[in-house]
Amino acid sequence: MYARFSSSDVATTKSEKDLEFSIQKAYDLYYYLLLLLTAIKRYAESRIDLAKNKIRPTHEDLHPNTRFIDNRLIRQIEDSAAFNAYLSERKLSWVNHPELIKSLYRKLTAAEYYIAYMDAPVGSYEADRELLVDFFSGELEDHELFFQIMEEQSIFWNDDIDLVVSIVVKTIRAMSAEQGIKLLPMYKSDDDREFACTLLRASIQNHSEYEKLIDESTDNWDIERIALTDKLIMHMAINEFIEFPSIPIKVTFDEYLEVSKYYSTPKSSVFINGLLDKISANLIEAGKIVKIGRGLITES
Repeated sequence: MYARFSSSDVATTKSEKDLEFSIQKAYDLYYYLLLLLTAIKRYAESRIDLAKNKIRPTHEDLHPNTRFIDNRLIRQIEDSAAFNAYLSERKLSWVNHPELIKSLYRKLTAAEYYIAYMDAPVGSYEADRELLVDFFSGELEDHELFFQIMEEQSIFWNDDIDLVVSIVVKTIRAMSAEQGIKLLPMYKSDDDREFACTLLRASIQNHSEYEKLIDESTDNWDIERIALTDKLIMHMAINEFIEFPSIPIKVTFDEYLEVSKYYSTPKSSVFINGLLDKISANLIEAGKIVKIGRGLITES
């Protein structure tokens, strides 16, 4: 939306293609982050092999603690045919970033939870799982080199990392010793794919109408003074109010206020909330918001 209305010569079809491309890149990131685990594990294996091949290896070199490289969940990810097929198709690899893998390995092995995991009297599948969850919850945040590499590879990824990490953690938590990894699809259903494109398309097509609604609701405030990002967030929210009868009004409010906190100024969410509240009330009164579905019939 921002790219479309920041330039006068961007066609709606191009905006839709850009949207689909950005979603595909986010899905690539999902696999890429899972692959990060196997890359770190292989680096750990290489260090063990080097230690064993010293001219004068120590007892510890010859009898290393292999709990991390034997992590059951990492092995299940490595052995997944679907995982490897996607990596091959999309040509995803960390091979060109050994410095990052080395840095993350050092950061991981210095962490208290890793030391406790390695020193525990016995291991378990659950302990293997929690190690990976702890890694994604703590080691990537504020890692300058990681974010630098992500930005170099895709302009979309820095915005997507927090969301995709949460999905990776969800995937890891859903793994089991019996069934291994169940990789999530790019879209939950065809309806989700259609929702994304319809939301974008309709928000663009009804741009003038939504501008008018915002203008009429801003008492003593010039619409031109409202930040473009704030206006576009409201456009999409208004579109959901009107065009998507199965989405509760409260859900739309919550989603777009959250988006505004991420993309707009600290005060934007309060401003957007007030305007959307006024606009939704006017639309309900005019009969333009009709919600259909279980628990929604009387919402309007």
